[in-house]
Amino acid sequence: MTTHNVDVKSHSKKYIKVYLALMVLTVLTVYASFLTVSVGVGIILALIIASVKSTLVAGIFMHLFGEKKIIIWTLILTIIFFIFLILIPLFSSLDSIKY
Repeated sequence: MTTHNVDVKSHSKKYIKVYLALMVLTVLTVYASFLTVSVGVGIILALIIASVKSTLVAGIFMHLFGEKKIIIWTLILTIIFFIFLILIPLFSSLDSIKY
């Protein structure tokens, strides 16, 4: 068996496992919607399930789990720009203070 066939089979198994996990989480989401809990608890429960599902989709189907280095650098750059953009109004408001 060639390496390509083994690679395709391993990816196929991984995709089937993720598909089954997504189906189980979807059933869990529907079940959670029928639980008698407060609105806040229901929202938190739904967000946790949705976060797990979106992590599986983004990580496996979009191949983000294998791209950790570029994702980390992108997040660092985003944080730097965010801090810079937050500091612009702060410095401009400090400029107008008269002593």
